[in-house]
Amino acid sequence: MIQGLIGTKRGMTEFFNDDMVKVVTTVVEAGPCFVVSKKTKDSDGYDAVQLGFGDVKPQRLTRPMKGHFTKAGVNPAAKLKEFSATVDDYEMGDVVKVDIFKVGDVLDVTAKSKGKGFAGTIKRYNFSRQPMSHGGMGNRRPGSIGQASSPAKVWKGLKMPGRMGGKNVTVQGVKVVDIDVEKNLLFVKGSVPGPVGGTVFLQHTSKEAKDASS
Repeated sequence: MIQGLIGTKRGMTEFFNDDMVKVVTTVVEAGPCFVVSKKTKDSDGYDAVQLGFGDVKPQRLTRPMKGHFTKAGVNPAAKLKEFSATVDDYEMGDVVKVDIFKVGDVLDVTAKSKGKGFAGTIKRYNFSRQPMSHGGMGNRRPGSIGQASSPAKVWKGLKMPGRMGGKNVTVQGVKVVDIDVEKNLLFVKGSVPGPVGGTVFLQHTSKEAKDASS
């Protein structure tokens, strides 16, 4: 069995579970994906299946990538991702759908977070504002960042203004609360990173769900 799938974030919604408790969910269109290549322990040292998802114009591909898809006998895909799998269960071109998951599964969801542009330390790291009266001129500035004569430098990793968001973020322990197999829709509890229409990678995890009571 394959351990993950590629999908697209479609938005958020809510519904009531069997106990009439409102559950806020993110809707992910998971798949259908197709097998592009296989990795085996004999040739690569590990077992995995590379999945393709989405359409892309052939003229946007490099020659090596065109050859990669031609060798597999599949149409070019916009996104590729390897997932652990039982390799013998799949062949090139096989379609993998959302039915590999079931209600109650716990997943890790990875996506690129929304880019917020250049941001100061208050917005980026929740710093406090400096005094606004009695001649204070720092206001929203981060303040002094230097050291004394020893070590006389600014340490790497210091929280400073800079680009915010636009990074790969993984949310662990996300619970599957509903599945629509016909429409390839997966409903996961809570929010996941990224904008509507963004690509998300879903994978089984051994981590416990954040809230096992619902």
